[in-house]
Amino acid sequence: MKNFRKITGAFVLTFLLAGGFIFAQDKAINANQLPKTAKNFLASHFKGVAVGSAIEDREIYGVDEYQVYLVNGMKVEFDSSGNWKEVDGKHQKLPYAFIPASIRNYAAKSFPNTYIVKIEKERWSYKAELSNGLDLEFDRKGNFKRIDD
Repeated sequence: MKNFRKITGAFVLTFLLAGGFIFAQDKAINANQLPKTAKNFLASHFKGVAVGSAIEDREIYGVDEYQVYLVNGMKVEFDSSGNWKEVDGKHQKLPYAFIPASIRNYAAKSFPNTYIVKIEKERWSYKAELSNGLDLEFDRKGNFKRIDD
């Protein structure tokens, strides 16, 4: 009887996990369906650059994130509330207005003749990739921590 319960429990657990993967899906959406915060970010920092496509990443519990592909090749990821998580310029210089000043200043002073091509905002830190391929890590306040290998 104990073996039957273990097998049944394992089957139920497997079914629930598989169900999570089945219901988690990406959905193409219109740029007008993005959260207001995301639309404002794009209008402010990518003025005149059209949205090529927008993807809503859905999980069982709701929207996890949005991925926006701009016609100039750049990609912007937003959280479920529309706050930016990552901006990837695909080797193009990013607009700097949304990047914390301490990060912009450190990159310009320490690595002249380069520019930021990608930035990620994580829970406790920022990661910035420069045009020369270096990856820089900063704390949540924008203070330089290290060069990431």
